[in-house]
Amino acid sequence: MSELRDGYITGTGAFLPGAPVGNDQMEEHLGRVAGRDSLFGKKALRWNGVESRHYAMAPDGSVSHSNAQMCALAVGAALERAGLAPRDLGMLAAATTQGDLLAPGHAAQVHAELGGGPMEIASFQSVCGSSLMAAKAAWLNVRAGEHDVTAACAGEFSSRWFRPSFYEGTALVDAKGRIRAEADFLRFTLSDGAGGVVIEAKPRPGALKINFIDIVSLADRYDPCMWAGATVDDRTDPLAFWAKAGPRAAHEAGAIALLQDFELLKRVIRAWVGVYLEKVDQGRIVPAEVDHCLVHYSAKSLRAEIVSLLEDTAGMIPQEKWFSVLREVGNVGSASIWLMLDRLMQSGQVKPGEKILCVVPESGRALVGFMMLEAV
Repeated sequence: MSELRDGYITGTGAFLPGAPVGNDQMEEHLGRVAGRDSLFGKKALRWNGVESRHYAMAPDGSVSHSNAQMCALAVGAALERAGLAPRDLGMLAAATTQGDLLAPGHAAQVHAELGGGPMEIASFQSVCGSSLMAAKAAWLNVRAGEHDVTAACAGEFSSRWFRPSFYEGTALVDAKGRIRAEADFLRFTLSDGAGGVVIEAKPRPGALKINFIDIVSLADRYDPCMWAGATVDDRTDPLAFWAKAGPRAAHEAGAIALLQDFELLKRVIRAWVGVYLEKVDQGRIVPAEVDHCLVHYSAKSLRAEIVSLLEDTAGMIPQEKWFSVLREVGNVGSASIWLMLDRLMQSGQVKPGEKILCVVPESGRALVGFMMLEAV
């Protein structure tokens, strides 16, 4: 059996649609449910600390880019930075919370937009952690010698979930026009964009060696925490999926919208930290060796919660080593880790020999992923 090869990120790319939208413009941009200001919006913005974000959907409902187009543009930028073109790709792995179509898979749509000729593809659908699922598939293909050049990307088009018509006339809005907090919070948290990386068997100047990618699911211990396709009350019933009642009835019941359980989220945060501390105890992650820490968190308050759980442990990485773009670009779900990495690499802060720890928690059903990179 031939020895596994190393894999290197040789290019990063990002795409954010349209001009930044500030907090004062946000509800005007998305639209007001039942024509009234959100009761939860200002609180959500204070909680998440996002000051601007990008949307592929305009206030009038017109669309500038599809999810697949945004991903293709991000991959194209990563290829250009690596000095490559789409025709050089042997494999493309694409991730998202929800693709543009129910079928086929997201990777097929991205490939169609990117071009480049025949190639292997793989689609990954989850929430934030799908980014590392795609990255691991692309990396392992390089390691196994299946392909010399692969790409992984992740994109989100969250704003299409947040139009008033998505909620009005459903069980998520009461008689006074107030939308349930499980839905309203996410309207003020998620935004659009895409990011991607190119992975090669040989390094280039400024490349990042992938030391490991670990993904841990705790779905057997927790109910869905962030989901779409079931009502708040039915999400634990495996037979209560949206298509059972038909799309119209499911929509009216509020089963199609993207929802979040805040109380469960508090428990899931502790589970994420527990998995991280196990990695530290095992020596898989050595905090003192980490030079840059990229943690995907959806809100500054969640960062504070994570820090409070870690600060008195051997696993704490000093906050001055943490790097984030949440305030500037918002929470872009699965694309967030690539947006952070691209911005970090373009900043010139990374020096040869330094290590970058990427942490991607997913509240979907309690999953967390870790990726350790080393600048060569």
